[in-house]
Amino acid sequence: MATMNMIQALNSALDVMLTSEPETLVMGEDVGFFGGVFRVTEGLQAKHGLTRCFDTPISEGGIVAAAIGMGAYGLRPIVEIQFADYILPAYDQLVSEAARLRYRSGGEFWAPITVRAPYGGGIFGGQTHSQSPEAIFAHITGLKTVIPSNPYDAKGLLIAAIEDDDPVIFLEPKRIYNGPFDGRHDQALKVWAGEPRAEVPLGHYTVPLGKAAIVREGGDATVIAYGTMVHVARAGIEESGVDAELIDLRSIVPLDIDSIVDSVRKTGRCVILHEASRFGGFGGELSALIQERCFHHLESPIERVGGWDTPYPHAFEWDYFPGPARVIKALKQIMEA
Repeated sequence: MATMNMIQALNSALDVMLTSEPETLVMGEDVGFFGGVFRVTEGLQAKHGLTRCFDTPISEGGIVAAAIGMGAYGLRPIVEIQFADYILPAYDQLVSEAARLRYRSGGEFWAPITVRAPYGGGIFGGQTHSQSPEAIFAHITGLKTVIPSNPYDAKGLLIAAIEDDDPVIFLEPKRIYNGPFDGRHDQALKVWAGEPRAEVPLGHYTVPLGKAAIVREGGDATVIAYGTMVHVARAGIEESGVDAELIDLRSIVPLDIDSIVDSVRKTGRCVILHEASRFGGFGGELSALIQERCFHHLESPIERVGGWDTPYPHAFEWDYFPGPARVIKALKQIMEA
């Protein structure tokens, strides 16, 4: 075991797979000598060589298209998109080719690719470096979408994603690369050292896709979150005084609906939290699924907390970013309803 931040845990996962699986390779803009914009791939080219970790042109569509072809021929490419905001030029390849290849070929070919992308705000990245596009991938049959919230899960989930035979969108909440962040921007920065989930095995292990984690047990309400919002939700719960159960989804496709249903049927109340814009966000799908399965157990309407329905505003970062105060407000509303 070693204490790692999320960057180190992801780097360790890539190193483990490049060492143990000759079919794997890492490709993307500046991932080679430079080690990636956030240094997640630092040292991998020096250790594994130019053919296993290499730079590509600035062409997200071309990068993913090449990865799909590699996957069809038996390789397991791991693509880095520098920021999730820049993944949209590759959307056609992901939707029309990667997600459909197994079905369209009758199972003769598939695309075992993993596409990593830092996502989310909280770093004053403005509208082009802060977006949360998970819902547009969750909508596409054939893609899996994974979002870790801590170093231990990050490594285990990334290894599981690379070993999966389906294409996986692996979104990394960049605000918590170096430490947990509970949304209180006016307080001192935290680091991962000393956090239980920062203790990471050095070797190979997996965290299964589609299995949520119960971060906090409770009986009064259920709060559902993923990524950075897990830490924001926990801060809001603790400050509110509500005995809420907190579920970290880990992946939104596949979705651990059983854990959600079990919790909501127990508590009778639910808050759904994500950083993405509220309208059309994945919280809407979660709300519908819960309503369909738990209608007679609900004691109050489901509350959704998300970003505002605007481009991510650089000057008003903390007005947009869903912080603990909005979680507390939602918890009060469902408890008083």
